[in-house]
Amino acid sequence: MEIPVYLFTGFLDSGKTKFIQETLEDANFNNGEKILLVVCEQGEEEYNSDLFPGDNVTICTVEDKTMLTKQYLDKAATDSKAERILIEYNGMWMLDELYAALPDNWLVYQEMMFADAGSFESYNANMRSLVGDKLKSCEMCVFNRAKKDFDKMAIHKIVRSVSRRAQIAYEYFDGVVEYDDIEDPLPFDKNAPIIEIADEDYGLWYRDFAENTKDYIGKTVKITALVVRNKLINVKSEMIVGRQIMTCCADDIAFKGMLCKNPNAMDFAQGEWVCLTAKISMEKHRVYKSENGPVLTCVSCEKTTQPLKPVADFF
Repeated sequence: MEIPVYLFTGFLDSGKTKFIQETLEDANFNNGEKILLVVCEQGEEEYNSDLFPGDNVTICTVEDKTMLTKQYLDKAATDSKAERILIEYNGMWMLDELYAALPDNWLVYQEMMFADAGSFESYNANMRSLVGDKLKSCEMCVFNRAKKDFDKMAIHKIVRSVSRRAQIAYEYFDGVVEYDDIEDPLPFDKNAPIIEIADEDYGLWYRDFAENTKDYIGKTVKITALVVRNKLINVKSEMIVGRQIMTCCADDIAFKGMLCKNPNAMDFAQGEWVCLTAKISMEKHRVYKSENGPVLTCVSCEKTTQPLKPVADFF
């Protein structure tokens, strides 16, 4: 049976404990189901279970990252007969380590990140990889202790450099909550006859394309990309094109490619850079394991030089 998991991330003293405490005091959420609370760091605030509506909450402490295993978590869920799980995650641990340790029947329903509005920019400047790690998959970012005159745009830009999906909320010292409503215009025209993507905007385009694929079906795009060969393609008329993309740090770089149909594919070697104009469609192909995937049908393709910034990013 699947167990819903509510994941709360952020750095020490960012407001996670306070939010979880208030959530578990709320009878609308804490309605009598058996709840397991997994605590992965100890801050100044401690949980007060006397304020919970019942005695249905079991608190499990993960004091060291080596304890974060499927076996340990599964036993904690079994012993507590958990029907719902909340995790207060350690801000200094990478999320991939947690996801790798989650039992197979633990399903993350919601992920929220918490931060102190006054110190967030400093954290990002000094620990960008950790900040990016917490932003990349969260659905909501809550910035606590915000001053009325603080620079929302600075925080907005940091969040949007990693995620365009996450909602952003600011909680002021008086308890008032304000949701971010800053619009994010794309640096390219999605409605142009040919959508021209500048080298420095490739990462933003790729993310928007992945998140809003239907907006691009049938449209023509012009990109600079790397040619890659694959044993699953017809090398005479197909090639893979794409870029190395850095999500948040140098340790998080991966090649993101798409199938390109080109009758002159043999003219372009592995590792060559091309300036490609192509029409976008979604088709089934063995390179996508027989699932629908993006297909670029070549309109024109020319060899070009490596971009000044060959690794694309979202910053």
